[in-house]
Amino acid sequence: MIRAAVVGGAGYIGGELLRLLLCHPHVDLVAATSRSLAGRRIDGVHPNLRGLTSLTFTRVGELPECDVVFTALPHREAMHTVPGLCAHAEVLIDLSGDFRLTDPEVYAAHYGVPHARPELLSGFVTGLPELFRAELRTANRISVPGCMATAGILALHAPASDGLLTDDVDVDARTGSSGSGVMAGPENTHAERSGVLRLFAPTGHRHEAELTQAVGLPARMTATAVEAVRGVQVLCRVRLADGIDEAALRSSLRRHYADEPFVRLVAQRRGGYRYPEPKILSGSNYCDVGWAVRPGTGSALLVAALDNLMKGGSGNAVQAMNVRFGLPERTGLEFPGLHPV
Repeated sequence: MIRAAVVGGAGYIGGELLRLLLCHPHVDLVAATSRSLAGRRIDGVHPNLRGLTSLTFTRVGELPECDVVFTALPHREAMHTVPGLCAHAEVLIDLSGDFRLTDPEVYAAHYGVPHARPELLSGFVTGLPELFRAELRTANRISVPGCMATAGILALHAPASDGLLTDDVDVDARTGSSGSGVMAGPENTHAERSGVLRLFAPTGHRHEAELTQAVGLPARMTATAVEAVRGVQVLCRVRLADGIDEAALRSSLRRHYADEPFVRLVAQRRGGYRYPEPKILSGSNYCDVGWAVRPGTGSALLVAALDNLMKGGSGNAVQAMNVRFGLPERTGLEFPGLHPV
């Protein structure tokens, strides 16, 4: 059994990690920490876990040694805490934004503060098995990408790596309220969030830098809050290279993702779900990818959808753990989502 702990287990991402690890057949969850809720039962904070555990939250200083530590701490805080956790486990998997970017100057530009430990950035492997599976097999420091970044990367990776796209990439991202976290401000109360289509990042969203780093093309991202709890959908407007048509785009996607356990291509001509739709992915670790090409114009739309707390966060982290410890990638992640919801 893999002894696992979660640091920062009281939030939405932390709660999903706890749910997945408690139900994982090869994991023994030994601890979960919370600075403000130490001593309280986990299932009192995450009521969906009733009957699955009797663990209580502890403080970071009481963390036992284990095989893997997951850190689900706020951005800008994780970089101060993560270095001290490395002694507790051979493998550390971080879900904050603090170790996703390899260039400390890019980090400072997007997060508004200098990185406290820039010398550690190069030691982290991106926790996205579809792109970094070989590196993850031996990685001891793993950084899981952001939810909108993951969707955009998986939409763009195949055609970009095959040279099918020009440098003109615009990503229009939509996200549900859980992406703002448990401690979201007053603008995310039900009265303020219900019914909105709120453009909250017209330029310069931090996931934009992750996209550019992973895909190798300069990406511009806008982000809009929508009336949903879970889910991310990205619309990637791209220009195709000369001579590239829909057949070439479809072939590239099929070749790259044919053997991927959690990427599904959506290419239906009829029905309400003929393009990727996050609603049917709630609770699952799938990312659905689709496309549309405007004939004769050289422009195309790449669409991806996922559950921001799963493939956009905790599910991706557990998938990366499975790779690192030599387990089948689907282990503990078989749930297919619900329909209707």
